[in-house]
Amino acid sequence: MKTVGNRPPVLRKIFVALVLWLMAFQLFALNPTAALIKANKAYNDGLYNDATELYRQVTDAGYRAPELFFNLGNSYYKLNNFPNAILWYERARRLDPGNENINFNLNVANSKIADKIDPLPELFYVRWFKAIVHLYPVNLWTYQTILFFILTLAAVALYLLGGRLVLRKTGFWAGLLFLTLTLFTLLFSLSGTNQVKNLHEAIVFDPTVTVKSSPDEKSIDLFVLHEGTKVRILDQIGTWVEIRIANGSVGWLPAESMEKI
Repeated sequence: MKTVGNRPPVLRKIFVALVLWLMAFQLFALNPTAALIKANKAYNDGLYNDATELYRQVTDAGYRAPELFFNLGNSYYKLNNFPNAILWYERARRLDPGNENINFNLNVANSKIADKIDPLPELFYVRWFKAIVHLYPVNLWTYQTILFFILTLAAVALYLLGGRLVLRKTGFWAGLLFLTLTLFTLLFSLSGTNQVKNLHEAIVFDPTVTVKSSPDEKSIDLFVLHEGTKVRILDQIGTWVEIRIANGSVGWLPAESMEKI
């Protein structure tokens, strides 16, 4: 006699299979390694459409890494899809601004687009400061700040607890050195973080788009941009975005004509 609540064997098997399938799906979602291996293999085999789709599955799941974005940019580049290649190279550079391979491929991709815009010159000390900030990813500057702060505390302890004069002097000067390094690395870390969070840029995806003088289709035409050009976002009103290009020119574009980095 069957007990009330017992599942028939067939339904029980279906239920177990469904649970196992959901567990497998969850494990895949939490671990993108399988998709990355398939994507890398597809790329090496010249199957760039397949590689792009697999890389996008990983990025759409929320995973962020400069190597992942770089590989996705390479896949788009092989497909001659330069706007997307530039977009993902730029996203990779946000995470690892000092990476030579990313910067080189980004420059190559930019050489393939129609617009060649000369940027406004920067003061030399601004260039130097940015170059230092871009030497390492933001998280590496943060780790260095923590390390130097710990060394500062150790030097202070040596100064306070060192019984001999030579130990106290060593602790004093080492403390000053590590404190200075802590402040500098903290400055670079905060500057890099601020650039990532507050630098709103986008890549134009329309083959050709006319920049307007105001957020209105009937306003004056200022200049024309082509796909792949990077713009800085200044403001947004409805479906219109105020942008600035590298040479300082400002105007308005439809938001749908671009994708944010």
